[in-house]
Amino acid sequence: MNIRKSPASAPDLVAAVSGELTPAERRIAEAVLAEPTLLAFGTVTDLASRIGTSRPTIVRFANKLGFKGYTQLQRHVRSDLSHRLARPSERIRHEQGNSPGARAAINNALASVFEAVDGERLGELTAPILRAEKVWILSGETSQAGARKLHSGLSIVRPGVRLLEERTFGADACDVGPRDAAVVMDFFRYRRRVTEAARLLAQSGATIVAITDSPLSPLVELADTWCEIEVPAVGPFDSSVPAVAIVELLVARVARDLHDQATARIDRIEALWEETRVFQQ
Repeated sequence: MNIRKSPASAPDLVAAVSGELTPAERRIAEAVLAEPTLLAFGTVTDLASRIGTSRPTIVRFANKLGFKGYTQLQRHVRSDLSHRLARPSERIRHEQGNSPGARAAINNALASVFEAVDGERLGELTAPILRAEKVWILSGETSQAGARKLHSGLSIVRPGVRLLEERTFGADACDVGPRDAAVVMDFFRYRRRVTEAARLLAQSGATIVAITDSPLSPLVELADTWCEIEVPAVGPFDSSVPAVAIVELLVARVARDLHDQATARIDRIEALWEETRVFQQ
């Protein structure tokens, strides 16, 4: 079983190397321990300016803590914060007036989406969707908006797309076969029903494409291909923006690769909409 572990906290990381820190690095440690969001959401330039040190010193500090660079350390601290404030009520209790706002959190999350599909990764994620006989979509609560957006978009550009829901899962799962693909989305705190349903889809032979938020996600061990995106808290709840953003990129790539089939299908759908007067204008 893949057990979800919380990352080591910033105080633990600093404590492990406290005797090796230079005076400048100690100032950095004191600042980020007093206000972890400085590191979680600020750029290396922002942090250097706030503390009165240089960018290279910030990077050396990250290296000393065991990270390859500032970005890796920043992701670690964000993950630590999200785990400590996983419950919406805890997020409300700990919210501070000077904490970074929704814009910074969403911008960072969107950056993680584009990094997750950089280079050949987008094609690797969409390949099973393109060749599948049927595409099944399965989602946890936080990613419901993304799942419905994916279902809506894929259904227009290709046939055989189904959104799995708990009340009809048993009947739908009977139709899953080895020529199918399943796109599964879930983020911390992972829902047991999603993991178990994904396991059943994999056992039925479907190719699993997982969109999640950590290599330690229980979906990773079931996936044939997967990607990691950042899901920030906006107020007391996890944001749906990154899930929607990544599925829009998936649908756009599938439409581009299907091209003639996609355009012909869209034209047929548009004709039916006009015939049935779906739109007022």
